[in-house]
Order: sequence, then C-alpha cells, then structure tokens
Amino acid sequence: MTANLRESRPPYLSVTWTDAESGARGYLVIDTLIRGIAGGGLRMRPGCTLQEVSDLARAMTYKESIAFQDGARYLPLGGAKGGIDFDPQDPRAREVLRRYLEAMLPLLHERWAVGEDLGVLQSELDALAAELGLRSTVDAALRHVPDGAQAALQRLSAGFAATERGVELRDLVGGYGVARAAVAGLRALGRDPDGATAVVQGFGSMGGATARYLADAGVRVIAIADADGLVHNERGLDVEHLLRTRDRWGRVDRSALDADDDRLPRERWVALEADVLVPAATSYAIDDAAAASIRAALVVEGANVATLPGAEASLAARGIPVVPDFIANLATNAWWWWIVFGDIEPTPEAAFPRIDETIGGLVLEAFRRTAPGERLRDAGLMMAAERARAAASAERPGLAIAASR
Repeated sequence: MTANLRESRPPYLSVTWTDAESGARGYLVIDTLIRGIAGGGLRMRPGCTLQEVSDLARAMTYKESIAFQDGARYLPLGGAKGGIDFDPQDPRAREVLRRYLEAMLPLLHERWAVGEDLGVLQSELDALAAELGLRSTVDAALRHVPDGAQAALQRLSAGFAATERGVELRDLVGGYGVARAAVAGLRALGRDPDGATAVVQGFGSMGGATARYLADAGVRVIAIADADGLVHNERGLDVEHLLRTRDRWGRVDRSALDADDDRLPRERWVALEADVLVPAATSYAIDDAAAASIRAALVVEGANVATLPGAEASLAARGIPVVPDFIANLATNAWWWWIVFGDIEPTPEAAFPRIDETIGGLVLEAFRRTAPGERLRDAGLMMAAERARAAASAERPGLAIAASR
C-alpha cells in the first residue's frame, strides 16, 4: 500500500474565513465525520494555508482511527483541523481568535471538537469558549459520552488540574508520547536508548516535554532548536534547567546557558549526527534538501506533517525510518478522549502507562510490518484503516457512522 497526505479524495467540508477587521485568513477543514463529529486542534501562525490545514485534518483522521482499542469507551471520531494565518504574538491575536471562533460557532456546537495547537493555548480557547456560551471546546462530542456530559466535564476539569513536576499534565502527555515513540523506535533498530543521543527542533509544549522524557529515559539530548537558534552540548544539555528558562513561545533564555553550551545557527539542527531527530515545531520542516542533510538513525515526528512525502521516501531508501505523526504524537488527542469518555483516571499515574503501552505498541507493530526501504507510514496507514473498520463494527447501538469518507 502506498499513500501520502495528498491522496485524491476531498475532505468532507472546507471553510475559508476572512477577518473583516485585520484581514487575517482562517480555515477549517473537516476531513471526516464519524457519528456526526470531528476532532482536531486549532493553530495560528503567519503563513498558515488551506493546504496545510487540509493535510493536518487528514492526519487527524488517521490519528483518531489508529488509537482505537477494543473494549474502550472512546471510539474514534472524524478528523478535522483549524488554522489562522496570523502572528500569535501580535497584540490583536486574541480578538482575531475570538472572531474566528464566533464565525465557527455553529460547527463548534454540533460538529467540531477543538483543542490547542501551534500558537494557540488551551487556556485561551477555554476562556473564549466560555465567552461564546460553550461549556467546553469539545461540546460537540459530549452528547456521545456514555455517562453524560456533566461527568465528562468533571473528568476533564480534573485532568486539566493534574500536574507532574509542577507542569500541567495536558502540556506533557503529547511530548511524553513522542519520547516513548523514540524509545520504542530505538529498540526496534537494536539501539539502547540509555546513552543514545537526540536533537529536538522546537521547545514549546511538545518539544519541551519530549526533551524532558527523553532525558528521563537516559537519552542524551545534545541540541535543542528554538526560534532564536540552536543550543548544543555534545555531552548533553541540562534539559530541566533549560525548561525553567523558556518563555511561553518556547524560547530559551540565552543568558542562562551553561558555560559549555554552544550557540549554533538554527538550521544546523537537521544535520547534526544523532541517534534520534525530533522535528517538534512546524509542519513541512523536513523537505528534500533537509532530508539529504539528515545524519540521524531515526526521525520521530513530534510536529504534525513534519516531513514531506518525497523526503520521507528518500529517508526510507537510505534506511532512516520516520515514525509518522499520527503514531508518534497521538497522545494529546487520545488522552483528551480517554479522560472525556472515562477510560482512564485523570492522573499522571494512569496517563503515562496507557500512553507508553499504546504508542510503544503501535511503533513496534509498524516496524514489524515494514520491509527495508519502505516507509513506516505505509504500515501505519494500513493499521489505521484496520482499526477504523474494527471501530465501526464496535459501534454502540444507535451511534451509527454519519459519514466516513
């Protein structure tokens, strides 16, 4: 099976919005509807395009499907994504975001369950949802929770209040999953994670948590790229120290670096020799030119749609597997639904083992099903399709698939 994010079928719904006050363009793509609902985050960044949002929505369809587990309350939803072409650091960003959400309000009530993504904080979304009369940003899904919306909202509130090492759990689960995908991938390649090396591009919620949990696993994080450049130390960076210095945009305070930490040009992140390379910032970070420079043994997509199809194929031909986004970074999405539907308790002690079991198992299965020179993504797409069929057959009475194009 050969497939990529630009396969020919159209999405279920594609919406383009223009903000009358700022001129910002916004997009919503619902790739699939299942039980009348689609789930996926909302991002804001300069240069965001409809094609990008469409690719991200397609990836969400796969991410939802592949997370299916027999016997779980949470059954996969459809995939969607929102995006706004605007600078989140602009002082007008909150009002642009509010007007976008107001325009999408009918879909937020009935069709789209949304969470944070690049450039948008969940706390901002929660505040704006309340202003607009929503109970939560996932209102559209609450009617399908077996024990009711109020129980779901109580669990979600408890999950949002949970912390681990002083950081909100919801900001950690995604990066924890990426780190565990990297550990599983290293083991599949016959490499010991303890003492392996890693380079992480991006140091926001996803990249920061990924670096933290890689270090916890014994992986030596030798470089971290943020918007201001590349921080490098071949002996290993003090990840916990750097996390304490970063701002809300994931920028490391350079005045707080250790004396033996090097400052390198940001573009060097892709070419450093390491066991694991984690693109955890923007989409399309690894194009053909970047792929030709990669010297890592394994690429793990912390960011959505981080690798272009041609680049991924060339890496596979060179024997460098890419763990695709819809496996590597599915933990944030899955954790939300496990909590909402009541499959796990809203605690770190429940979340981390479930994530490790789920993502680690998917990575190992994808490696087992991939021949040398082939993409892990192709095995992952087959796994997602198989699980989508299994989920459809497991539908509870009365919850038929509304649309699953």
